[in-house]
Order: sequence, then C-alpha cells, then structure tokens
Amino acid sequence: MPGWTDLVASATRIGGRLKDRRETVAVAESSAGGLISAALLAVPGASVYFMGGGVVYTAAARQGLVGISLDQMTGIRSSSEPYAQLLARTVRGRLATSWGLSETGAAGPTGNRYGDAAGHSCMAVAGVAERVITLETASADRDANMWAFALAALDLFEAAIRDKS
Repeated sequence: MPGWTDLVASATRIGGRLKDRRETVAVAESSAGGLISAALLAVPGASVYFMGGGVVYTAAARQGLVGISLDQMTGIRSSSEPYAQLLARTVRGRLATSWGLSETGAAGPTGNRYGDAAGHSCMAVAGVAERVITLETASADRDANMWAFALAALDLFEAAIRDKS
C-alpha cells in the first residue's frame, strides 16, 4: 500500500518541475480526501506553485467550491472520466493556473450510488497536456484506496507534465 513517503516523493518531483517552469496547479479531489493537496503542500516552497485546492465531496461542494452548475452536469455523472475532466478544467480556470488536477471516486467500503464498486476512481489533468484515467483497485479497504487514488493522481500529473517537456 502506498504511504506518505510515496506521495511526498512524487510531489517533490512534481513541485521541482513546476517551480523550474514557473507553472502552477489547482486541485479538486473527492475520495482521496485531501491527500493529493497535502502531499503537494508538504514540499518546501509549495506556495510558488500550489494555488489552491478543495475536497469536492458532494453536489453542494461541487457547486459552492468549484462553481459547476447543474446545467454543466447534464449528461455527466460523478465518478466518471467526463466529470473528472470537467472538474480539472474548471478548477484550473477558476484559479487561473497552468494545470488543474482532479480525482473523483468511491473509496469504500461500499460502492457509490452510481453503481461503481469500492476502489473506483477517475482522475484528470487539464493544461497544455490533458489526461484522464480510471483506476479500479478491486478493494473495499477505504484507507488503502484513498492512498492508492492519491498516488495514481500524482503519477498521472507527473506523466502529463513530463510529456509536456
């Protein structure tokens, strides 16, 4: 199971690259519960690249924190790749950052109301390079899933910024 040192190691590489390029990031996460933002903020000098983030765990948070309206959600369901991409693009735009990073899913121990099993998460990166993936851990272990989701999101982000080189 990934742990704090894995997240910080990934965030340190990401933070170094963002600082070198003078790029910024905003994060909107759900079932990772703030672990993505915490890892990025654990890197000394994070204020240079981390412009903000939030745990967008409910429809009320989606509308209040990120400003995604019900109209924008037409034909899109939460915990899906299209929603993850919308979330990443929207948080990037709202905070005027180089990159947006999002995660949405079902940590467990049960699935979500949309029919996704525990261990399901969709993650997206918005910026010069855009990516979106779905991770299925096949585990009901909430704690392990949260760590796995956070590390997968950071890995996705690192790959996107590396490919942008």
